[in-house]
Amino acid sequence: MNQLHFIDYVIILLVLGVTLYLGFRFSGRQRTTENFFLSKGNFPSWALGLSLLSTLISSVTFLGYPAQGFTSNWILLVQGLMVPVVLLGTIWFIVPLYRRVIGLSTYEYFERRFGVLARYYSSSSFILRQFAGMGTVLFLIAVAIRELTGIDAYIILIVVSAILVVINLKGGIQAVIWLDVFQGFMLFASGVICLGILLFSIKGGVPEAWRVASAGGRTGFGPYSTDLTQLTLFVMVVNGAFYAIQKYGTDQTVVQRYLTARTDKSAIRASLMGITLTIPIWTMFMFIGTALYVFYQQQGMPEGMKAEAAFPHFMMTQLPTGVVGFIVAALISAAICSLSADLNSMAAVGVEDYYKKIKRNRPDGEYLKASKIMVVAAGAISALIGALYVRAGNEGVLGVVFTLYAIFSGGIVGIFLLGFLSSRANRQGVNIGIIVCILFTAYAVLTSTPVGVHEKKVLLDLGPYNFTHHKLMLGVYSHLIVIIVGYVASLFFPKPVLDPALLYSRHRKKNVEER
Repeated sequence: MNQLHFIDYVIILLVLGVTLYLGFRFSGRQRTTENFFLSKGNFPSWALGLSLLSTLISSVTFLGYPAQGFTSNWILLVQGLMVPVVLLGTIWFIVPLYRRVIGLSTYEYFERRFGVLARYYSSSSFILRQFAGMGTVLFLIAVAIRELTGIDAYIILIVVSAILVVINLKGGIQAVIWLDVFQGFMLFASGVICLGILLFSIKGGVPEAWRVASAGGRTGFGPYSTDLTQLTLFVMVVNGAFYAIQKYGTDQTVVQRYLTARTDKSAIRASLMGITLTIPIWTMFMFIGTALYVFYQQQGMPEGMKAEAAFPHFMMTQLPTGVVGFIVAALISAAICSLSADLNSMAAVGVEDYYKKIKRNRPDGEYLKASKIMVVAAGAISALIGALYVRAGNEGVLGVVFTLYAIFSGGIVGIFLLGFLSSRANRQGVNIGIIVCILFTAYAVLTSTPVGVHEKKVLLDLGPYNFTHHKLMLGVYSHLIVIIVGYVASLFFPKPVLDPALLYSRHRKKNVEER
């Protein structure tokens, strides 16, 4: 493979310079926890929309989707396609709910509705998901840059982690959001450039690309059966519906964007913009993987090349000098921006849900200091997880991310839907639902996780009673268990006395009156 040219390194350093500049640009304004985490009212809707886009799109999109399109069809794209289907009818109520009933942490709503257990269960699930996702992003960026430059992956992990921690410490949420805007433009431009060059490089153009991809099973969303033991379209549709609610209805990184907006309408406009832009970008990067498959079918693929390395290999061998630098810079920027948002949101949850509960009524300066310590700690832990991924040499990263998300989702959507839609559900019933959900998740993971790479044994073998459905269904079942068990158990306890602002019916009525 060719090495990066001096011009490419100059472009990469310039982009990193802009990234650090934006971090330091807002350093004098991070004097309170409110400014560090929200900076409410300082962002236009379009900037928040691009921030939501960049929060949801990272190196997982940049490298994971092309790797998936290279090795399989477009089935994992279905999860993203379900987002607008579900949210275009619900975002009008979710946004006002959070802007009226919480201060900073999403999981404050869970406590107000169902008590302490619901809050800590949901916030701890969020932290586990974030660490799994952040470790994956760092792994992908380390592998990609190693393929492009030959630099040791562990050095890359340390440098990237240090940059994103510094940006967060100096610039807070203001730096994060304006970096997201910058990264959104770069990511879109890099995707268009790569897809255009790929299609131009394929002999026979788009018609031949479609023919070869179809013949190789790289198009479509199948299998189209309802077999729950396999990754099918049905499994992805159901999983995607719950994913949409979980990400836009219960995820701190997204809800925090709602809170930074000036008004409800501004937050809703930003959400709709983020939803609208996310789908075509996910699709574009999946198509890049499909086009890569066709290209290497025609040109011949280097022996032993892994799917995650196909896109970096194409960039280094087929793209002109300068363009390579721009694409690599966009890749690094995507990682830094998405991880910066994750670090900020994790620190917000850490301070609001844990530190303030332990250290009550302390000066805001102490909470701000604790927030920054948490940023550093979260960055270090994420880098360690990324290093473990590098050591293990994980393949099929996109599938791994989806599986971990399903496991750590832990019925959170079930808690949210019961709280938002049902005035009859109560604390005791939902607590029972959470406990049953935990037991079920433990059973499913233990009876379906293999021991060793080549062994068919599982951690806990119950024979015919093992969990045999696809692991993406685990997240679906956990939500349904909380909904069903939580509601039925609630019937055995008194009906709660609730603040109407916590319920969907109040926001629906208000929405009708405003129209």
